[in-house]
Amino acid sequence: MSFVKVRAAHKYLLLFRNPVLTGCVLVFTLFWLYSGFATTNFFNWLLENLLTFPGLIAFGFFYSRYSLSDKSIVFVFLFLLLHLYGSQYTYQSNPVGHWLQEAFALPRNHYDRLVHFSFGLLMALPMYEICRYHLKHARWLPYLIPLELTLSMSVLFELVEWIFSTLFVQEKASVYLGMQGDIWDAQKDVALAFLGAAIAVFFIWFNIKGVNKSKI
Repeated sequence: MSFVKVRAAHKYLLLFRNPVLTGCVLVFTLFWLYSGFATTNFFNWLLENLLTFPGLIAFGFFYSRYSLSDKSIVFVFLFLLLHLYGSQYTYQSNPVGHWLQEAFALPRNHYDRLVHFSFGLLMALPMYEICRYHLKHARWLPYLIPLELTLSMSVLFELVEWIFSTLFVQEKASVYLGMQGDIWDAQKDVALAFLGAAIAVFFIWFNIKGVNKSKI
């Protein structure tokens, strides 16, 4: 094995030296296996989770390159678990969504909306940390870019879902997309993701502003 390959292998082994990361990976793997066996719609589960693997690969790359904080690690895997739990039952038949629907007399199962909102809320901090690494002297760009990325990635996700449903589940596209009769479902999902990111970015800014004041 060449020296370059040894260094590369050592670099990726560092991923498991962090107990927080190791715990998150183990919990995710166990729940991923469980959800695959317990799913009520395996084909839908498979389609939903095809989008998970590129995300995990991207996370491994960014973590090894930028050493994301433990809080960012937990946020990333919490979002992945929320998505995985949604795919286990299909989003529109998720038990948590049904409970919320009955408890608050909602017109539909809103679990999919919860996950889209959580995407913006939970992924803003990892995005911020990566932007802060490259833009150490910029004042506002590290706060703006997570908002732009959340908006663009949410739109891209809706486009990918549309393509997947067109190619693989034409007759059950509404089930896969989780529209539940709402023609503006995609637009509302994108808006909720952006709202979640805006809330997260505000708290990041407020927290960092407080820390800077305490140093004065």
